[in-house]
Amino acid sequence: MRPKVLSYKDLVVWQKSMALVTEVYRVSQEFPKEEIFGLMSQTRRAAVSVPSNIAEGHARTSKKEFQYFLSNARGSLAELETQLTIAQQLAYINETVINQLLDRLWEVGRLLNGLLSSLKRSSKPNP
Repeated sequence: MRPKVLSYKDLVVWQKSMALVTEVYRVSQEFPKEEIFGLMSQTRRAAVSVPSNIAEGHARTSKKEFQYFLSNARGSLAELETQLTIAQQLAYINETVINQLLDRLWEVGRLLNGLLSSLKRSSKPNP
């Protein structure tokens, strides 16, 4: 039996996405200074958007709204993956680091998909 979720902070997907944000901030500090208002800023915004959408959705009053915000989080995750790939192609991130980041990102994605599936199943009427 799973423990009851009282807060968005109890959600493993939120916790893992917060760890991803921290790692993205650490890695993006190494981007060239000319990227402060470009790729660095966009990458950080996309990373922050993932746990922020999870938290906001959890605070809403309906499952449908929660699903909407989880979907937004999933979109931000795809945006983050694209930005990290661009950073790698520009040689701002080495292969080892990008692989570690992408592993974390994909784990968050799997958790988001699982939570979305669970919410959809629980909102369907029983036959």
